[in-house]
Amino acid sequence: MSLTPLMAAAQDWSTQVTLYGWGSGVKGDFTPLSGAPTLSFDKSLSEILEDLDGAFFITGLALRGDLVVFADYTYSASSREGLVPPGIPASGEVTLQSFTLAAGRRFDLVGGDSIDLLVGLRAWKVEGEVSVPLAGVDISPEKTFADPIIAVRANAALSDRWSLIGYGDVGGFGVGSELTWQAAVTANYRATDNLFISAGWRELYLDYEDGGTKFDGSMTGPIMGATWSF
Repeated sequence: MSLTPLMAAAQDWSTQVTLYGWGSGVKGDFTPLSGAPTLSFDKSLSEILEDLDGAFFITGLALRGDLVVFADYTYSASSREGLVPPGIPASGEVTLQSFTLAAGRRFDLVGGDSIDLLVGLRAWKVEGEVSVPLAGVDISPEKTFADPIIAVRANAALSDRWSLIGYGDVGGFGVGSELTWQAAVTANYRATDNLFISAGWRELYLDYEDGGTKFDGSMTGPIMGATWSF
């Protein structure tokens, strides 16, 4: 039985989905509203992980010919307690969510290597809470916005089973945020024909200010994940 054109076109697509655990907390400064206390997460990695409530991300990649479609969802929540001037107890939480969608072209290189050049958008949801009970302060703003981005993704085949993947993007340009960028690199082991195990490092940065709400910081840390291709 022959395939219809629609069925044949569907079979031309190859896809993969990766779920990552991310040892990342928020590192930076968050001011919920003008005049409100600033919550600072500028600490060492071990202290960042102590503040971390949860962080993960999931990515998907679809390829048809030299057309590449890339998607990424990221979640990170961090909370901490401390003091604000002049030594008043305070607590706070910052939750960052982002969804990136980009498309572009793949360029195949020698030896099975490839480079993808992409353009797209990253949508953000920034939620924060700062509580200073003695001062009667309890503020929980929420901001949503979107940034244009440009991205590059490189895949280097080291052997039949091992590869390196590097990804980087930059965006914002004053459209939603002043600046956003991210960089990630992973070493990947092909466990089966359809399963890859990965480990590496990722950092996602955001510089945003609107209506007194300010966030200038990043999510950074080690990652481990599994990729299913089909």
